[in-house]
Amino acid sequence: MTTSKRLADRKIAKFQKNITKRGSVPETTVKKGNDYPVGPILLGFFVFVVVGSSLFQIIRTATSGGMA
Repeated sequence: MTTSKRLADRKIAKFQKNITKRGSVPETTVKKGNDYPVGPILLGFFVFVVVGSSLFQIIRTATSGGMA
């Protein structure tokens, strides 16, 4: 057998073996979906900024008599 023929046979065998494994993904690589994309500290900071700015706006509106 020539070198190129052996190399081709090896590649074909590897490809054929890979065909039978398609679709069978191990459980460890599948995402569980229970992880948050944003951390709890960042989420708390965001809530603090939104609630704080809304409270500040309410206080500012109340002290100015409702006139902007």
